Amino acid sequence: MLYACYYHSFPRRHPRAFAIVYIVWGSTYLGIRFAIDSMPPLLMAGSRYLLAGLILYTFMRLRGEAAPTRQGWATAVIIGICLLTFGNGGVTLGEQYIPSGMTSLLVATVPMFLALLGWMSGVAARPTLRVALGLALGLGGVYLLARTPGVSHVAIPGHEAIGIALVLVAALVWAIGSLYSKKKQAASSPFLAGGMQMICGGLTMLLIGLVRGEATGFELAAVTTKSWIAYAYLVTLGSIVAFSAYIWLLRAVEPALAGTYAFVNPVVAVLLGWAFAGEQLTTGMLGGAALIVAAVILVVLGGRQKSSS
Repeated sequence: MLYACYYHSFPRRHPRAFAIVYIVWGSTYLGIRFAIDSMPPLLMAGSRYLLAGLILYTFMRLRGEAAPTRQGWATAVIIGICLLTFGNGGVTLGEQYIPSGMTSLLVATVPMFLALLGWMSGVAARPTLRVALGLALGLGGVYLLARTPGVSHVAIPGHEAIGIALVLVAALVWAIGSLYSKKKQAASSPFLAGGMQMICGGLTMLLIGLVRGEATGFELAAVTTKSWIAYAYLVTLGSIVAFSAYIWLLRAVEPALAGTYAFVNPVVAVLLGWAFAGEQLTTGMLGGAALIVAAVILVVLGGRQKSSS
């Protein structure tokens, strides 16, 4: 009885953890936008996660966590490549072509991919009618976004379709990696596993960035102060603090409640992009935003209803 009272009062007693996941993760889209203004995208993202992963991994090992096995590292490589190299790397590349607000809305399709792929792979139950309606609304929202051209402050204007495709593929592979992580764990500690995954995903992104020639002609002296501030924000708050807060919430509340970040982040990102990056709010973006947010809510709540029935 006492545990139940504490369980249901957790959001009220610990609003900071929810605020971190809602606001910080929503703001990372704008942080990426500012960072890649003067940094190569994959070198920025790869070094960001490598640095954050090394810090988190070292901290957990110093706290007494056992060294991971070879099999654990192999699992971390697979999950890190899916979640970070393809997931975050694709989002980072996509933000060269489309605004951060639109990017965050497209990433909100991840729960829909999870519902479909989870059902098809046997990991999750068949989607309910509410979930199916959410999937349909989500497709409508993506269609509206795809018809809305990026309007300002992108590194490579005029190629919105490339950006949309990159982000949607990133969301798809992120979902695949998330489902795989439900069956395989890199380490018993989710924090140690997270550090391992960031190290592996970050290294892979760095290598791909070097192969793409991103280091050619790049000079650290050319990086602006705004990009350095955004980079530091992404490493500390975006990669270490917000991730840890999310893991903490997963242990303390229902997954569906912790997962509400999926439909809060887009709203935060769109508003921040409009307020600080000069990204316009068009009718198409607002319509797509409304449909995608409604879709994610239906998918999350529909899945929760199924699990409790």
